[in-house]
Amino acid sequence: MMLFTLTANAQQKEKKEIDWLKELSSRITINGYMQGGYAYSDIGGKTTSEFNFKRAIFWGRARITDRWSFMFMNNFALSKGVLEFWTDYRVTNNKALTVRVGQFQHPFSLESPLTPTMLELIDITSQAVTNLANGYEPLLGPNYGRDQGIMLLGDLFNDHFHYELAVMNGQGINTKDGNSDKDVILKLEYRPTKEFRIVASGQKGRGHSVSKDGVAWNPDIHEGDDYRRDRVSFGGELKIPTQLGRKSTSGGINLRSEFLAGKDGDVSSRGAYLTGSAALGKGIDVIASADYYDRNTSVSGWQRTDLTGGLQYWFYPKCRLQLQYTHSFCGHLMGDDYNRVQAQVQVAF
Repeated sequence: MMLFTLTANAQQKEKKEIDWLKELSSRITINGYMQGGYAYSDIGGKTTSEFNFKRAIFWGRARITDRWSFMFMNNFALSKGVLEFWTDYRVTNNKALTVRVGQFQHPFSLESPLTPTMLELIDITSQAVTNLANGYEPLLGPNYGRDQGIMLLGDLFNDHFHYELAVMNGQGINTKDGNSDKDVILKLEYRPTKEFRIVASGQKGRGHSVSKDGVAWNPDIHEGDDYRRDRVSFGGELKIPTQLGRKSTSGGINLRSEFLAGKDGDVSSRGAYLTGSAALGKGIDVIASADYYDRNTSVSGWQRTDLTGGLQYWFYPKCRLQLQYTHSFCGHLMGDDYNRVQAQVQVAF
């Protein structure tokens, strides 16, 4: 009887441990991807070439309850590796209101929050998005489209309308706010169909410059200065499923376009892009993009136009090979026109 009792207790304990492990594994998801490749440039007759390793990103998301979750993301290819750490709580029974707190992707622009694993260009985002939303701002430093703050978000009217309203530091990732002002960012998205969406967003705030040398196109802002930093964008995205698209991760024909404008101090900037892809079948897509950005609209010569064409091959779900050629037409203050050839491999899970 004692042996039977001990065996039964051990089996019950083992069953509880297995059930606990199953419960834990069902609530935690781990994902990641790596992007790296080769780039060749010809600028004013001077050529450069290099192998580059851009991203090695891993993230985990834990579903604490049916309404409460936590997210952590790290890029092992960056010195400031931690990209995101936030928790959110769904207040309503439906998806109408969720509250998010921590460091996360800010909601400005259509393109900025999109995952690099599905964006068509090896350079990821357009010039305007890179300079105004998610890249390296010379006055602020790198931000990677992320900041610290609080955000309300949700879907309304049978998921036809999506909104995001955030109050954030405005200083970028892993950085203390340089002033007491906060940035307010609002994004509104209308989805008349599953294949089409229209997005408008705006940002109102004050930046704190960390640039020791300033920037040539905005010479009146110096290190330590607080300055006006406003943004606005309007764009749309269309996805058309095709028969050929069933053999490609992209799914068919994709078109995305957006206009963005910014105000830093007294200097205005603006840009626009049109990027598209079309499935050719057997996992192959053709890529094309036209991208324009003017750093200072009041002074001629600070504009650049990039024309890009290329191919990508999806050799496994979420995994692809990319090859692209870009010609850049530069204003006289931006330097010489140049050519760039890039190749990249992406592995994701």
